[in-house]
Amino acid sequence: MNRKVLCKLLLIFSALGFGVLSNAEPIWIDVRSVSEYNEDHIDGDTFIPHEQIVQQVSELFPDKSSEIHLYCRSGGRAGRALNALEEAGYTNVFNAGGIDDAREQRDLDGQE
Repeated sequence: MNRKVLCKLLLIFSALGFGVLSNAEPIWIDVRSVSEYNEDHIDGDTFIPHEQIVQQVSELFPDKSSEIHLYCRSGGRAGRALNALEEAGYTNVFNAGGIDDAREQRDLDGQE
């Protein structure tokens, strides 16, 4: 395939929303309660209580291949949210555990 054809194909794929290489940042979602969030949270992360996860994620992040990391206090609610998202067709979802685990995985060292 010559270079001109390849460039045209890349432009078409880009216009259709197909990235050749995806370098999108992972999405981090705090699935704890409102009171827990108000007490402590990570600035910049999305907050969605676990009971509302499918509805809100499908509105905010409709691409079901988005990389999504969920966390709560200890990982239990994040696990339930993960299962709900997988049942809704999301394919790249991870349980990061608790909020302290999410900070550690991202080298945030207790920063808010």
